[in-house]
Amino acid sequence: MTPLVWIAAALALGIALFGGQPQVPVAWLALALAALVASCLLLRRNRLWLAWALALAGWCFVGALAASLERAAQQRNRVDLLVDSGRLDLSEPLRWQGRLREDPLGLPWGYRYEISIERVEIGGRLLPVSGGLRLTYYQDPQQPEAPPAVRAGDRVEALAKAVVPRDFLDPGAFDYRGFLARQGVELTASLRSARLLRRVPGAPLGLRDRLARARGRLLRQADLLFGPREAPVVRAMLLGDRSFVDWSLVTAFQKAAAYHVLVIAGLHVAALSLFLFWVCRRLRLPPPATAIVVLAALAGYVAVVQDRPPIERAALMAAMVVLARVIFRRVEVLNSVALAAVILLLARPSDLADPSFRLSFLSAAIIAAVALPWIARTSSPYRLGLEHLADVTRDGGFPPRVIQFRLDLRQLAGWLDWRLPERCARWAGAALVAIVRAGLRLWEIVLLSFAIQIGLLPMLAADFHRVALAGPVANIPAVLLTGLIVPLGFLALSTGMAWERLGMILAKPVNWLVAALVDAVTWFSRLPWLSYRIPGPPEWLILAFLALLALLGVALLRGGTTGQPKPLPRWSKWALGLPLAAAALAVAIDPFPARLHRGELEVTVLDVGQGDSIFVAFPDGRTMLVDGGGLQGSFTAGGYRSGLDIGEEVVSPYLWSRGLKRLDVVELTHAHHDHMGGLPAVLENFHVGQLWVGHDVDDATYRSLLGQARSLRVAVAHRRTGDGFDWGGVDGRFLWPPNDDAVRQAGNNDSLVLLLADGNTRFLLPGDIEKPVEDTLAGSGVDLQADFLKVPHHGSKTSSTAEFLAAVRPKFAVASAGAGNPFGHPNAEVVERYKQDGVALWRTDRNGAVTALTKGRQVTVRPYVRPGS
Repeated sequence: MTPLVWIAAALALGIALFGGQPQVPVAWLALALAALVASCLLLRRNRLWLAWALALAGWCFVGALAASLERAAQQRNRVDLLVDSGRLDLSEPLRWQGRLREDPLGLPWGYRYEISIERVEIGGRLLPVSGGLRLTYYQDPQQPEAPPAVRAGDRVEALAKAVVPRDFLDPGAFDYRGFLARQGVELTASLRSARLLRRVPGAPLGLRDRLARARGRLLRQADLLFGPREAPVVRAMLLGDRSFVDWSLVTAFQKAAAYHVLVIAGLHVAALSLFLFWVCRRLRLPPPATAIVVLAALAGYVAVVQDRPPIERAALMAAMVVLARVIFRRVEVLNSVALAAVILLLARPSDLADPSFRLSFLSAAIIAAVALPWIARTSSPYRLGLEHLADVTRDGGFPPRVIQFRLDLRQLAGWLDWRLPERCARWAGAALVAIVRAGLRLWEIVLLSFAIQIGLLPMLAADFHRVALAGPVANIPAVLLTGLIVPLGFLALSTGMAWERLGMILAKPVNWLVAALVDAVTWFSRLPWLSYRIPGPPEWLILAFLALLALLGVALLRGGTTGQPKPLPRWSKWALGLPLAAAALAVAIDPFPARLHRGELEVTVLDVGQGDSIFVAFPDGRTMLVDGGGLQGSFTAGGYRSGLDIGEEVVSPYLWSRGLKRLDVVELTHAHHDHMGGLPAVLENFHVGQLWVGHDVDDATYRSLLGQARSLRVAVAHRRTGDGFDWGGVDGRFLWPPNDDAVRQAGNNDSLVLLLADGNTRFLLPGDIEKPVEDTLAGSGVDLQADFLKVPHHGSKTSSTAEFLAAVRPKFAVASAGAGNPFGHPNAEVVERYKQDGVALWRTDRNGAVTALTKGRQVTVRPYVRPGS
């Protein structure tokens, strides 16, 4: 029986359905108590089914109560809530005081500080606040300043202009604010000088501070013991710090469906626990002592890692298994998984919205309900049959197929005994058993890997938009190597803390194992066509897949013990297996059409911050992306990114939200980072027909983009004045530049200017042109009239001249600009100019993605965020 599974499901349902409701904890408490009391009364009358239904309803209300209490418990002076309510103004630099949560993290470009804020100075007075501030110091390589000597637990004061992390206002965009909030970060800021951060007197160190310092010491020890290639992977696998893992290596792990190896979770906890059990068995410790050792080690592990929620979940489940062994109770794995989910959801109901929480428990449920019963029906009886193989009197206690297996092995052992020399013959039987046992264990790893990869397929496709066909095979070496790296890595680290020379000796085999892991994953990631991106399955398909998977789990768990499972009816295998396979195939190939407005011309200006990206869909279904955005100030150093990849985190998710797998054309207006930075990810994630560019530029990033396009077999074509096309009745013409000659440096006035005409409606997409080109076009005699205008150069004061607007005469205009950008875009005078001309001006920093639609007669404009919402 697995009653806790139903309770966990009811609790999660209550959180999902009512978690966003207004805070009414008293009402939810009353409903929960009423349902549970009524359930008890019905149980006394033997109305079992109705009592059970009311009990589950009560747990559903408990979920709503827990979510309501969690929201009510949010501190009223949490800094992001103060900013959202207008009670705290972040428009100017402020002096922040608080404690360092971690030791400073050294980065290729400087240092990062995580501060638990306590107070902020405003107008000479200190305002108590709470929350987390992530402070980044970008060190000047020409004139580096020594950072202050601070460590975790120190009270510090920093003068910085902070911002609340902002989500991009586009359908499907990455929830960046929620991602940071789950790490306890409510504000981010850049430190202009190391002198603006100083240590101030504070209270003595607490336990959390000492653990953070221990974690910092372990991280530094990892850098000392392991090689430069291996240390970042060891830091990620053992201590949860993925800051230094090269992004190309992260991509390789994702392509091989082995990214879970870099994220501390159940696999790492299992490897450490099994190693400790093995050591305790060799030391002949009694079960209670073994349990104490394992539980103490798990508690210490949770205390020192950085990415805590996943390991908390895994450690809690492992602790339940350990305690069950101590009291000699048979472990019902699925109930243990469900109990862990109940405990964690009661403590933090908001975890339900975390994709890693859902994936953790879904994978654990798949292991418990599908993989383990599958193993019990295949390899487990034969593995048990290897025990006391030479004792024929034990044969009768096994099923007929296992008896035959034992007879065949004994016959083979006898044949080897006769054939081999006498010195080797006496070891033949034991060697044969060891080989067969290893083969069965390998089979079980294959089954586990296959079940998990298939079972998680729809969730991984929905959350990460990737299908990795190599996963079931690639995870075999990944899991085996991780099982060795985790315990041996901790042994080397702990030894190195006391005796560095011995630690370096123990670290050598770990280096070899990590190198083998990286090489294996990289090899699998390079296999063609085994990893690709998809939009993600529709919700109905995900629900259908999970329902079929649950039914399969019920069928596999039906009756019997682990050692003697009841055989499944033959029809049930086909009745569940075929629809499940069909659903998995539908997820993998994504046969669903793109969600476009057929028969209409669509132009959507995306919110990509301070940059440009425009999606265009034509009446005949052809698609174009004009520019790919690029985060201002972001760069790559030593294989690490300093900020978000707009192409991966913003533009691609929007295109996937529309069900797109291909783009007919990607157009780059000009080779500036805020237009070009996101295009590498777009070219990688989608099947692109052509890349249109204007001037060739002597720029390494631009050349890299062209090289990537050619390697992906994307045709590169240059466009200039006079070039045009006709797609689905829409006439497209390029008005600028007059030639496609190569230039030494990209400039705003090199931008491709595209005019789209659909019947009586026209759209002008001018890139970043400024006054000189605007004047040239306005005086050229070309009809510039357009109903819809993408505001040139983000609305800078050097563009949108009165003469240009008089020539275009737009009805609607969209300015693509980043919230709070340092350039003041769109300029107030420019905004006023549009207003005086009666133009409806939309802004991506306030309205998000803005979509214009037409069937050739009139234009309809719809913002993603309505004014005042």
